Amino acid sequence: MIAKTLQDMFKRYRRPGDVVFAVLFLAFAVFLLSQLGDQTKVVKRTKWFAQPGLWPTIAIWCMVVFGFLHWLSSALSDRISGRWTEVGFWVRSFEYVAYFLIYVLVVPQLGYLPSTMLFAVFLTLRVGFRGANAIGIAAFFGFVVTIVFRGFLQVKIPAGAVYEYLPDSVRAFALTYL
Repeated sequence: MIAKTLQDMFKRYRRPGDVVFAVLFLAFAVFLLSQLGDQTKVVKRTKWFAQPGLWPTIAIWCMVVFGFLHWLSSALSDRISGRWTEVGFWVRSFEYVAYFLIYVLVVPQLGYLPSTMLFAVFLTLRVGFRGANAIGIAAFFGFVVTIVFRGFLQVKIPAGAVYEYLPDSVRAFALTYL
């Protein structure tokens, strides 16, 4: 049917976790708004449209307004079950943030190559791939990532403390490329 009413065109379908997301987004936007005075500066003798804080101010005010409208539309929509199941899914995703933080702490101790290979294999096992082929591909991927970043791109990543125990000739190579 082509002819739709305005209400049909803009009908809002609420999803599980929608209110929680709207509240968190609005709170974050209000926090950013509260920081505008400290984080942006007004430059004297500069036109208003050339001020360094103009676009951050516009963007954050838009975040606040649209965040409020999102929260309002979520609050007025029919409630459906499953909100906390959805929020639980979001919280479980922070497991991978914890893995990354552990990885960041381990790299200076073990070195970039062993840490990257170990974490690639660990994450492969964690997501459920248990075959030797998958584990081998993960280890190879960790090796290739290390060689590309340290060897070719010359990214400055701290060398591992364990490299100090290597023989002198190997240690110089490991500190530079691994």
